[in-house]
Amino acid sequence: MNYPAGTAYIDGAFVPMSEAKISVLDWGFLHSDATYDVVHVWKGRFFRLDTHVERFLRSADRLRLTLPVSPGKLVQILGECVARSGFEDAYVEMVLTRGLSPTFSRDPREAHNQLICFAIPFGWILRPEQREAGLSIVLSDIRRIPPDSVDPTVKNYHWLDFVMGLYDAYDRGAQSAVLTDVDGNLAEGPGFNIFTVRQGRIATPDRGVLRGVTRQSAIELAAEFGFPLEERVVAAAEALAADEVFITSTAGGIMPVTRINAAAVSEGRMGPVTRALLEAYWARHEDPAWSTAVADVALADPGAGR
Repeated sequence: MNYPAGTAYIDGAFVPMSEAKISVLDWGFLHSDATYDVVHVWKGRFFRLDTHVERFLRSADRLRLTLPVSPGKLVQILGECVARSGFEDAYVEMVLTRGLSPTFSRDPREAHNQLICFAIPFGWILRPEQREAGLSIVLSDIRRIPPDSVDPTVKNYHWLDFVMGLYDAYDRGAQSAVLTDVDGNLAEGPGFNIFTVRQGRIATPDRGVLRGVTRQSAIELAAEFGFPLEERVVAAAEALAADEVFITSTAGGIMPVTRINAAAVSEGRMGPVTRALLEAYWARHEDPAWSTAVADVALADPGAGR
């Protein structure tokens, strides 16, 4: 097995990625009983780190998980994972699992929650050199897990619907898939939110989706440009009739979709609204209001909190 380069923090120690292991009895493995968050580092700077950490803490609280370190210490651990890895660009994950019970009890209250953090090379849904061609997706018949069953605003590993959606996309010659909800409206894709643009107006689903940090970044940037934007129910047909479609994810930022169900979106190339948001998004990576130097994070006072 070839493990990616990088550094992990597990069981209170920093180790190479190849040595980061959990027990097969961990509830995170056995029951997908865990939450996580992913923040990226670009040119030596964390992007919107505080926002990611705040969401991670909210998710842990919703699942009744207890972080075994202070929030300030968590931030320092994330910074040190990147610093030890030596990456200028990185994909940085924080995971909190239910852990395991010392008596192998089936009672989740008896499990010792486990924190795992790691930094690996930056991962892309759509690489920069692919942006002009854009992404090809399908609107899958696979339904997204209903929000009444699993809260999608808590980042989780319940991904079998997404995995089956990906196979649906591959079988149909596409790169990825967007799942619909039980009523046939747009939900989200594996690791990304979706936006449509019609006559200059932007829309994005507001129910049954993760409130992505990149999604929120796109919403804020749209407001700065004065682009009208609605968070609402978005029918699948709107994507097929859109002038532009784009997706948002930590793994690539704001990315154009140029083909849906094998048909071109409008003229089959990146549209002006998507381009404006994409360029502004990457420019903000140098803005101290939205980004933090890795060196500052790694040297942060863990007792200061965040």
